[in-house]
Amino acid sequence: MGTFYVGCVISNHIHRNKKTEIEKILVDTGSEYSWISEEALKKINIFPEKKDVQFILANGHTITRDVGFAIFYVMDNLTIDEVVFARRGDLHLLGARTLEGLNLLVDSRKKRLVAAGPLPAA
Repeated sequence: MGTFYVGCVISNHIHRNKKTEIEKILVDTGSEYSWISEEALKKINIFPEKKDVQFILANGHTITRDVGFAIFYVMDNLTIDEVVFARRGDLHLLGARTLEGLNLLVDSRKKRLVAAGPLPAA
């Protein structure tokens, strides 16, 4: 598929005026979760809600990271989702769950995100 980056804004799910811009986040449909540096999250008062969650990396290694809640803004879309507190050496990742919540699809030929269309009526 190839890889590509997009920009996004992350905000505190309670105090939406506390936000930070992530200029380059890797779109990674192979990752279930989105990962943002713990420094960026703590700067906007997002703190762990779940401690020591286990993740299996692509290389087969198991690691633990904390997880919290954030609002993600990409293009004209927004969603609330769990976010992994990335540590030094971890990448900023926009994962599959967040992409689904944002109602965005990956156009792998053009290496970009596109709107999936209108959400179904409730």
